Amino acid sequence: MSKARLVLTALFVDRQTPAEVARRYGVHRSWVYKLRARYRAEGEAALWPRPRRPKLSPAATPASTIELIIRLRKELAESGLDAGPDTICWHLAHHHGVTVSPATVARCLTRAGLVVAAPKKRPRSSYIRFAADLPNECWQSDVTHYWLADGTDAEILSWLDDHARYALSVTAHRRVTGPIVADTFAETAAQHGIPASTLTDNAMVYTTRYSGGRGGRNAFEAQLRRLGVVQKNSRPNHPTTCGKAERFQQTMKKWLAAQPVQPTTIGQLQILLDAFADAYNHRRPHRSLPQRATPATAYAARPKATPAASRDADTHDRVRRDRIDTTGVVTLRHAGRLHHIGIGRTHARTHVLLLVQDLDIRVVNAATGELLRELTLDPTRDYQPTGRPPGPTRK
Repeated sequence: MSKARLVLTALFVDRQTPAEVARRYGVHRSWVYKLRARYRAEGEAALWPRPRRPKLSPAATPASTIELIIRLRKELAESGLDAGPDTICWHLAHHHGVTVSPATVARCLTRAGLVVAAPKKRPRSSYIRFAADLPNECWQSDVTHYWLADGTDAEILSWLDDHARYALSVTAHRRVTGPIVADTFAETAAQHGIPASTLTDNAMVYTTRYSGGRGGRNAFEAQLRRLGVVQKNSRPNHPTTCGKAERFQQTMKKWLAAQPVQPTTIGQLQILLDAFADAYNHRRPHRSLPQRATPATAYAARPKATPAASRDADTHDRVRRDRIDTTGVVTLRHAGRLHHIGIGRTHARTHVLLLVQDLDIRVVNAATGELLRELTLDPTRDYQPTGRPPGPTRK
């Protein structure tokens, strides 16, 4: 039995005074008078728990602000953009002149039933976060698949600045190849400057270091060495190293899925990617940047980094075993391009060793050790002629 019912019984059944009841049950006399008046006015309802909410809440969030928060949440979600409390706070402050805390926005969204429960994820504190100090200090790149509306597969190649998360280049292709990677890098570097380093995974379009060394460096690797750009690659089976590019692709695909008309051709997909890159760089705040700045603002806030030193000493040395064909030619791949080196028909079917140091090549007979030819490769020519034999020129 509750104490309130005991107090009422003593007042109305035992006919005790409020002072006696207060002393008997150890309560304040004013509460006894208040309970007696409430029982006379409400009856048994006086025994029910009373709400403790104050009658007035002058610090409560205005209804107009709550409606604005819910409307922004709906608009951002339908556009395929981030619609979390931090992003909503940024839009409220920059576009509507309203300042509220992310916790207030989170409470409003929860009360409106707009928060979807997510499974527990790995805590952020367990990740080792890193970011470049300057724009162009490091560029990240990755390739992702995207299915067009007609069911065909396309691939999207993106270049992202590690410091500002600025989308430098986002292009659509039927299939991303090594020459496409080299060409898009050259175009992006011509527009934004040459970066100091790059960070990618170990796909063959980026590096051939896990190909066994048979083909030498591809065109992209040779291009980076020529420009003095440091090339960095993630460890196998560690996609979190390139986490910024992975997260960018997730945001991009979410935005593409929210568009009312899905692309059916590469051209239509490229139009959407250009629109996304513009919104991502200039109108979408980024949570990982200071003051929730846009990538374009962060990219222009500091001077750009440049390649620190020449990579001339970083030569690519390899030994390749081959056999001269019937026409007296042996092949060698350099910078992703196959070159034919003339040795002479007299050495047809001879097993040889190719000692390669970048463009300097020595062709040696594998059985006798005889030097058959020594040359400096001309990358502009597919066929490397044998040239004239030493001695006086015939007239």
